Amino acid sequence: MKIAVCDDDKATREHIASLIEEQEEGAEIITFASGEKLLKAKEDFDIIFLDVEMKKVSGLDAARQIRREQEKAGKAKSIIIFVTGYEKYVYDAFDVAAFQYLIKPLQKEKFAAVFGRAWKEAYAMQGQEKQYLFVKSAGIQTKVYLKDIYYIESANKKVIIHTKMGVLETYGKMDEWEQTAGGSFYRCHRCYLVNMEKIASYGTDVIKVVNGDKLLIAQKKYADFVKRYMVYAKNGGIVNV
Repeated sequence: MKIAVCDDDKATREHIASLIEEQEEGAEIITFASGEKLLKAKEDFDIIFLDVEMKKVSGLDAARQIRREQEKAGKAKSIIIFVTGYEKYVYDAFDVAAFQYLIKPLQKEKFAAVFGRAWKEAYAMQGQEKQYLFVKSAGIQTKVYLKDIYYIESANKKVIIHTKMGVLETYGKMDEWEQTAGGSFYRCHRCYLVNMEKIASYGTDVIKVVNGDKLLIAQKKYADFVKRYMVYAKNGGIVNV
């Protein structure tokens, strides 16, 4: 696990690094004294601790640039945790899909809880980065990573796999695809198998996926879906809601 700590205050950088080491001795920690140096490093980090108020390049500006570059390159999003002395910046954190924010002076118990959840989520992200399945579409076998699948749909005896790269049509039973996809996918309707990592929002009768599509939730499955989604999130699953 690769972790960046970016803060223009040396004592704070060292304190955060020591708190991380207390929980995970094997973590690779790299510290930066400014947002500018973090961006110039052009390294991929699983978790980034960012001070909001820094000279030249603020933590918010650095986070925006990191998100733009990750989206452009199609890379997995780093887990960003803001560190700030002012609660007024909390709402700005939502603009860059920050995982959490911590208020200075840092409380050891609060830090441990937030970092523990971030560590679990980072591992979940790494897991989906590596998992894949083969899809035979139009006579061609295609390797599709689970992280790239939005949802799987059953329609007119065909199985349609909606991915970041486009749509693949194949055949098979939804029950079989459900078993193959694994625990990060949920069968919200007899016709839909959704990747919980790709859920943007949900209501009592519909799930909105991050690509904008809306999927039906069977009425009898709503309570179970909410329960499963909460367990998924608690166990470190990637959450966009």
